[in-house]
Amino acid sequence: MYLLYNITVYCVGFFLKLIAIFNKKINLFVAGRKEIFSKLQRVISSNDQVIWFHCASLGEFEQGRPIIEKIKSQHPNYKIVLTFFSPSGFEVIKNYTLVDIVTYLPLDTKKNVKKFLQITHPEIAVFIKYEFWPNLLNELKKQKIETILVSGIFRENQAFFKRYGKWMVKSLKAFSHFFVQNEKSKILLRKIGFNNVTISGDTRFDRVFEITKQDNYLDFIEKFKQNKYTLVAGSTWPKDEEFLINYINNHASIDEKFIIAPHNINEKIIENLQRNINKKTILFSKKEYNNNAQVFIVDTIGILTKIYSHADAAYIGGGFDYEGVHNVLEPATFGIPLCIGPVYKKFQEAVDLVNLQACEVLKTQENFNLHFQLLFTDINYRLKKGKISKNYIYDNTGATKIILEYIDDKI
Repeated sequence: MYLLYNITVYCVGFFLKLIAIFNKKINLFVAGRKEIFSKLQRVISSNDQVIWFHCASLGEFEQGRPIIEKIKSQHPNYKIVLTFFSPSGFEVIKNYTLVDIVTYLPLDTKKNVKKFLQITHPEIAVFIKYEFWPNLLNELKKQKIETILVSGIFRENQAFFKRYGKWMVKSLKAFSHFFVQNEKSKILLRKIGFNNVTISGDTRFDRVFEITKQDNYLDFIEKFKQNKYTLVAGSTWPKDEEFLINYINNHASIDEKFIIAPHNINEKIIENLQRNINKKTILFSKKEYNNNAQVFIVDTIGILTKIYSHADAAYIGGGFDYEGVHNVLEPATFGIPLCIGPVYKKFQEAVDLVNLQACEVLKTQENFNLHFQLLFTDINYRLKKGKISKNYIYDNTGATKIILEYIDDKI
């Protein structure tokens, strides 16, 4: 199996170069890896002390971020290397200034792995949530580099827990310690022989809790709101927007305001969204924050978290897409009631908030209409559900402290 894996990696690398000619995202994936080693050599010298963090994409970065920032403030003598597997993470975070270099992870060939570790020579390698590359992990183990997994989560359907995945279990022996999110993950790891496991929880709770302490005020949002009830619909997809548009056009009171932040901010998609709403609508990009408008469309990225701080309630998109609902923790931390679509069960935090009744699952247009009207008319209902959301965030903080104590002991 290991031989087959290595053959597959080389084949995938070859075919990706061909596909990159026709696919923009794959082109970013391929082109971004051309200068990995030269970039690293310009930043990392043989005398540097290095800690390396690896994230699959943007969501995992948010989990690693509180640890990265604490280490940078407490151990400024260390250089921090941050790698991504996907362009969707790298492209957003490539200018992040609290690390010394942001780059792609090279494809998992033996040659690439040896060269990467030779240049970076990390004292500690930190993997966020998952991303288990056999050649990389085997080399980390061989070189006896302290390697930890943080905010890890394991499920029964993963290869490690199947007969055909026994060869992958050997790769997990590279990890000096596993910091996992829940008891189930600890039990699964124990079944395959790993007892070096701590249930620390999810570092994202620390991240979103810290957000409440920063200045989130946006003057143009307050001008738009005019102290009226405002629902923020974040990271929406077309199916979410179909339900939202129907409610706004046919059922919303003139005293309800809506802020919609689509997941995809393609110009044509934004134009189509605005055209289908028959209430007065404004765009962030036009800088015309007309307070007589009822709908504000956020056609930019990077400000949704701050916008949630101004919301009276939030609808989080993605719950009608096969990949599932987007980040529910960011709005929850501001103590507001939440609602989502029906595809959410692979996200533990969404499951928890639904079970706690802080988050309502909406499946039909009738669900949307009734629940949106309830949110608008019943302030006591909003306050009750919002308090549950906020308490859930606070009760689950602390993972970063547990992990940092371990890292501090190693450096």
